[in-house]
Amino acid sequence: MPNRVLHIVETLDRGAVENWLVRMFCHACDGDGAVDWTFYCELSAPGALDNKVTQLGARIVRSPVAIGQTFKFIQALRKEIRNGGYDVIHCHHDVISALYLVATIGLRKPQRIVHVHNADEAVRTSSRWKGPLLRGLFRRICLGLADKIVGISNHTLDTFLNGRKRRPGRDVVHYYGIDPEPFRNCQVEPEAFRRELGLADDARILLFAGRLVPEKNPQFVLDVLNELRNFEPRAVGIFVGSGSETVALKNRVLELTLEESVRFLGWRDNVPEIMKCSDLFILPRPEEPMEGFGIAVVEAQLAGLRLLLSQGIPDDPLLTGSSSQRLSLAEPAEKWARAAYSLLKDKPLGSNEAAKKLAESSMDMDRALTNLLQLYRE
Repeated sequence: MPNRVLHIVETLDRGAVENWLVRMFCHACDGDGAVDWTFYCELSAPGALDNKVTQLGARIVRSPVAIGQTFKFIQALRKEIRNGGYDVIHCHHDVISALYLVATIGLRKPQRIVHVHNADEAVRTSSRWKGPLLRGLFRRICLGLADKIVGISNHTLDTFLNGRKRRPGRDVVHYYGIDPEPFRNCQVEPEAFRRELGLADDARILLFAGRLVPEKNPQFVLDVLNELRNFEPRAVGIFVGSGSETVALKNRVLELTLEESVRFLGWRDNVPEIMKCSDLFILPRPEEPMEGFGIAVVEAQLAGLRLLLSQGIPDDPLLTGSSSQRLSLAEPAEKWARAAYSLLKDKPLGSNEAAKKLAESSMDMDRALTNLLQLYRE
């Protein structure tokens, strides 16, 4: 019988964590590995991925109490853990996972896993003094109660351990499994895509794909584009995604008179096709805290894109032989623009070669699933 696992997440929606987790669940169901997973959602609202997992036999349990009502939230979770007979509690909220672990105190089982997906260590408080206090307390609870601490990159794991040495077999890095099939199977017509957006057939597309929020630094993309157009007038910028910076970005476009050279597409379901029609992927994330892993960075390579990244992106998601440059945000936009111009002259890794490199890595879907399930067997 497979281990009965309770995954505690925010909600099965657009989040990178939940998308990865559902992708692994679907991959397990498609293969020979039977799994018994239940998703415990902190939020009561339904998510876009609910139907996908329930159709494959998974259960979704929504917390009857908001996490802001801390004591009642823990009580409700404890009741589900006790009644559900779970072998493993897999917590996916970084330091916030401490609250989930508290719900297991005194229970003979389950195995407790804290999965660290980023280095932000957010504790959901606007108080300047409560943040550091709670962060330290929650980290100590996680390090003390968890049977395993799992990080999605070396940097993420070591940041969470905060100077503590890794325990062999208990503090581990587990890379996301990335599916190359959407990039192999999609049919693209780059010129038709450009015409659809009112761009010239030979436009050189700088692509930003992700949440338009300060922690992704999309404003800097416009500064780079503005400089790049001084020596590559065909350069245009495309933003896929939305977020709190959307209005400010559109205002900045007007200030720089880039209206003819920037397109905002919002959230799209055909990101692989858009990536394969583009020329360069840019992600100038702030360097502190660093990105946890960067799924979009891997996907951009599978699409055959060149990469222009900040030092806030770890090395882990870069495939061998990728066409990429990583620059400090201390460098001016003009230097970033020249790096972009240089990359546009390079031959990218190419989709087929990138897929081969992925298959040799820990991000291969089969290998990643095997490693994930092994966490529960040990």
